[in-house]
Amino acid sequence: SGRGIFHNENKTFLVWCNEEDHLRIISMQMGGDLGEVYRRLVSAVNDIEKRLPFSHNDRLGFLTFCPTNLGTTVRASVHIKVPKLAANMEKLEQLAKKYSLQVRGTRG
Repeated sequence: SGRGIFHNENKTFLVWCNEEDHLRIISMQMGGDLGEVYRRLVSAVNDIEKRLPFSHNDRLGFLTFCPTNLGTTVRASVHIKVPKLAANMEKLEQLAKKYSLQVRGTRG
């Protein structure tokens, strides 16, 4: 029961085993082509599920080891630089709260 990260050659698709949940599946890349990131993720998740069915409950959705990840199990992140807004953290936090967003550092 070890941990590991498996990734493609470009490191735009990763599967992280036995971290917070059994699998954390990540699709990412630089630039603004969110469609490509999403298509790669969906294609890979479908391929993985053909070989390793995911646990699902009609009431709770997809089951995970960590209860906060139950349901769709999907979390999306976009990292953008906003230096002028970041210079005023109070205003940035207010804006993030208004739109139910989280402010995080450059390391995620």
